[in-house]
Amino acid sequence: MASWGSKRRDQNGAVYSSTTEETTSINNHLSVVPSKHLRVSTTLPSDVIPEILCRLPVKFILQFRCVCKSWNSLISDPKFVKKQLNVSTARNIHFLLYDHTRYLGKYILLSEPIDSIFTNITSNSTRFEYSPNGFNGDYPRSILHDFVGSCNGILCIADDYKGLVILWNPSIRKFKELPLFQKPYVRNHIHMSFGFGYNSSKDNYKVVVVLVYFIYRDIKTDIKTEVEVHTLGTNFWRRSTQEYPLGGAPFERSGKFVSGTINWLFSKKIKSGRVCPCFIVSFDLAKETFQKISPPSIGGIDVCDLSSLGVLRDCLCVTSGDDIWIMKEYAKQESWTKLLTIPYKPEPTNSHVRAKAVYIFEDGQVLLKFIGGVDKCLILYDIKRGTLKSTDFRKVPEVCVESLISPCSFTRM
Repeated sequence: MASWGSKRRDQNGAVYSSTTEETTSINNHLSVVPSKHLRVSTTLPSDVIPEILCRLPVKFILQFRCVCKSWNSLISDPKFVKKQLNVSTARNIHFLLYDHTRYLGKYILLSEPIDSIFTNITSNSTRFEYSPNGFNGDYPRSILHDFVGSCNGILCIADDYKGLVILWNPSIRKFKELPLFQKPYVRNHIHMSFGFGYNSSKDNYKVVVVLVYFIYRDIKTDIKTEVEVHTLGTNFWRRSTQEYPLGGAPFERSGKFVSGTINWLFSKKIKSGRVCPCFIVSFDLAKETFQKISPPSIGGIDVCDLSSLGVLRDCLCVTSGDDIWIMKEYAKQESWTKLLTIPYKPEPTNSHVRAKAVYIFEDGQVLLKFIGGVDKCLILYDIKRGTLKSTDFRKVPEVCVESLISPCSFTRM
């Protein structure tokens, strides 16, 4: 297992780590290449070089910056960074831990090649550590530190205790702490839900926070919802340009990014202290407007027992009972298609257990996480064979593509 322990900052505020082993690896790799091959740029057409480099794993692309100044300039070019993202096929699965060591709270990210799910072998895992600035580990142990999601190779991590949000690209080992989100002081705060995604019309990234709390009026209780937005490259949070108009509260701690929108499960009802989801809410990152997304329907009747949202192959998916549906064309109800029916649950007598779709492989196998039960293992479901297989991996992971995009590369506005 590789460990990246030392941490430095560059002039742009980027945080990166390196080890002696990494430097030695690069030197050894280049030392066995004959010098004539280091002058490949003089023998290959200039338009061929980026086509070759962009298809390599990010680890090797970063090493090739050392070959010559022209390659370093090419790899640092924003056009090349976007080109690499468009052709990238390498994906890793990430697991997040938080070390509660007294006076030294730190995040620990464990990353594996996605195919390690099939072998249960973790010898290729990489460990990253990060200690937030100015934090001394004084979080209550009950506080959850979760992935908000990922977009274009950047992971988003947040907590709802101190309002800390971190953007992290593990492929290039760059971190960015956003300004602390200042929660309004309300006695009856009940929930914060985050979302993270990319606005292609402005070529920027946004983090969205949905804040929900109770307002008691005699015997009536109202739910108030506020929405705050941070645009990467600025140093502040601001109120969304449109107030949330649909009522209710988000069910999960994070929304799902699909087609330029953040999507949540919302409900207007609360039973036995638990939010019961019943509709999908979409937030357009470009227009900053809300709309309802129609759920799947059976025989003209909308499915309402929705329990979890996910993203499979860049398409929104939803769990309803034992069924997982996928929306093949965003925001078009008729494009909902039933992907699979789970043959059985690990704890059939526990009504609170719900399945969450994590990832779908090229051969049609789906990685599932059952939430709310005792069994914490990730499950592989083979659609063709109708079989379930437990893995040795636990916790809810995040799968993201390898990219060169740095969360620190956006200019302040």
